Amino acid sequence: MIRVLVVDDEPLITAGIRTVLESAGDIAVVAEASDGRSAVTQALRHHLDVALIDIQMPVLDGLSTAEELRRVKPDLRTVMLTSYGAEPNVLRALEGGVAGFVLKNCAPDELIGAVRAAHRGDAYLSPEVTRMVLGMVGPSAAGRRRAATDRLAGLAPREADVLSLVAEGLSNAEIGRRLGMSEPTVKTYVSRVLVKLDCENRVQAALLARDAGLSRPS
Repeated sequence: MIRVLVVDDEPLITAGIRTVLESAGDIAVVAEASDGRSAVTQALRHHLDVALIDIQMPVLDGLSTAEELRRVKPDLRTVMLTSYGAEPNVLRALEGGVAGFVLKNCAPDELIGAVRAAHRGDAYLSPEVTRMVLGMVGPSAAGRRRAATDRLAGLAPREADVLSLVAEGLSNAEIGRRLGMSEPTVKTYVSRVLVKLDCENRVQAALLARDAGLSRPS
């Protein structure tokens, strides 16, 4: 079982998340917290695999909570819950090792998938979050462009095709339809690209593609 901590200051949302996750059969919500300080206390009290954290909370916000959990429980994977367009600090969180971002209005299957991905050691970001982050980033300086181009030079043509669509914020299913590939095949390509580029998640790879001029801002 994947043991999860849910951190949100709205009881109805916490109850809904519990219902969705436990419907999966392989996920158990073993602890809940309504603020960041309580989340740290619960993490120290329980054996946990994944923490699902609302980014906007009292006492200690979600980003600070994730950073503190990383300090006291380095093996605990964290997934952030966010609202579209509301978070200017997504890049800070990704650089700090957050395993994923999902929107609060995501489909139940997406929430379950994000938790499972985090537990596997993978990163998951909603395509909408990828687009949101890319929209925050301006044109790259010449030095960054050269460095990014050098890193992308080792990609095979099909890998570069997949990366360019990741940089547009497309999901694996959308990329598959665009390129005539199955979704599992796209997932394999994305994983291979992340390894080759030494990126932890899709957003980091998308930003690198943007720096290299592989995609154009939408």
